[in-house]
Amino acid sequence: MLEKNITVLSQYSLLNNNLENILKTIIVFLILICLFKLFQKVILKRLKKLAEKTKSNIDDTLIEIFRSIKPPFYFLIALYLAIQFLFIGELIQKIIDIVLIVLIVFQIVFSLQVLIDYLIKKTREKEKNKQSQTALVLLGKFTKGILWVIGILLILSNLGVNISSLIAGLGIGGIAMALALQNILGDLFSSFTIYFDKPFVVGDFIVTGKHAGIVKKIGLKTTRIQALQGEEIIISNNELTSARIQNFKKLKERRVIFKFGVVYETSFEKIKRIPEIIEKIIKSLDKARFNRSHFIQFDDSALSFETVYYIESEDYDAYRNVHQKILFKIKQIFDEEKISMAYPTQTLYLKK
Repeated sequence: MLEKNITVLSQYSLLNNNLENILKTIIVFLILICLFKLFQKVILKRLKKLAEKTKSNIDDTLIEIFRSIKPPFYFLIALYLAIQFLFIGELIQKIIDIVLIVLIVFQIVFSLQVLIDYLIKKTREKEKNKQSQTALVLLGKFTKGILWVIGILLILSNLGVNISSLIAGLGIGGIAMALALQNILGDLFSSFTIYFDKPFVVGDFIVTGKHAGIVKKIGLKTTRIQALQGEEIIISNNELTSARIQNFKKLKERRVIFKFGVVYETSFEKIKRIPEIIEKIIKSLDKARFNRSHFIQFDDSALSFETVYYIESEDYDAYRNVHQKILFKIKQIFDEEKISMAYPTQTLYLKK
């Protein structure tokens, strides 16, 4: 009976298609729509519940990508597959192909944007520095912009547009723009280098060239440093990434070398005791670690000593405080021991 009805339907036609093929198209279309609805409403919902139980967020992101696919996309896919049973003419087929290509490209770009947002979000959660977070957001927007350019070029290529000349034109225009904005783009990319490579962060004490100070702000074009004298120094990021930088914030301990001299009239016994006196002074102070102290040479006006010790702190003020205590102690003990510090003098001997 069914075969007889199908045979009867094949005898009738509509728009150059027999009713049998039209019926097949409708049935396939409805089945595909139901499958897509089932996938989005039931299967995705269950997968989401399973994903919520896992520690990783990547599965949640993949589900979010599938959920971002809108009903028009499913509708067009179902229609495209269903009409394979029909003869619809080259023009209509071409229109459907173009619409499908555009929709697929846009859906891929949207899905990649969801993935980029996920990666940016995860990286920002680990990054405490606000400037670095801003750089990540800008990098995400820049990447999304490139995706849209690639997507539009793919669409134009499938539409039959010769994109070779377009790409060449964009390349020439890009080169011209890059040359015109060379300094600005250099500083911009240098800021990304600073954000991600982290040669220094806000709050670090750095020395670069003739400038030294505490980093107050890292911008897209410049970095602002507060000098020890109080003024603000503004340096381009491009200059900073190409220069040698000393970052004292990374310093765990500071090696200190200082020299002093005593007069030639100092007795031999006192000269021998001076390194022991210095060692005892340094070892009596917190945050100071003695290394060595030696009588090093006979200078023009003094018997010279050299001392090396370590400050177990990266703080510059702590170093200055400890060093000051050492100098105070040296002066106090030398006064008690009647050891005279040397200063530039010249003695003139007259022969009768």
